[in-house]
Amino acid sequence: MKLTINGQDRPVPAEWQDDSLLVVLREALGLVGAKFGCGVGLCGACTVLVDGAPTRSCALPARAAAGRPVLTVEGLARDTALHPVQAAWLEESVPQCGYCQAGQIMGTVALLRQTPRPTDAQIDEALAGHLCRCGTQQRIRRPCSFPAWRWGRPS
Repeated sequence: MKLTINGQDRPVPAEWQDDSLLVVLREALGLVGAKFGCGVGLCGACTVLVDGAPTRSCALPARAAAGRPVLTVEGLARDTALHPVQAAWLEESVPQCGYCQAGQIMGTVALLRQTPRPTDAQIDEALAGHLCRCGTQQRIRRPCSFPAWRWGRPS
C-alpha cells in the first residue's frame, strides 16, 4: 500500500497497514506533527487534511487514506518559508505547551481555504472540536481573522 503524504507517494510497510493513519504517520513514516491525544477523534490533536478536509487521523484506518492526498503540518512550509498560518501562529504567540497546535493549524488552514474571511461563528464551528488545555483559544482566533490580503491565498 502507498499513501500520498505531503505530495509524495510513501510506501507503507505491510506490518503497519492495518493501523490508524496516525500510527502510520508517526511510527512508520516518522511524521510526528500530528499527536495522539484522545485516540477516538474528539480532541483534534491528530488532525491532518485528507482530500483537503480536516480529518482525525487517530480514527481513520490508514487503508482508507490510500489514493487520497494527505497533508500534515510538516507539509505546509515551503523550503525555509513557513506557511502563512504557521507564521501567524508565531506572530500571535499562540503556542504554549504546543501539543494541540498542529491539529489547530491544520483546522485553520482548512477553514481559510474554504472561507477566506470567516466570521467568529464560522471560526468557532471549524475549531470547536480542537481542545486546548492551555487556554489559547482567543490567540488562535486572531490568525483566523486576519484580513485576506495577509494570506494571499492560503494553500
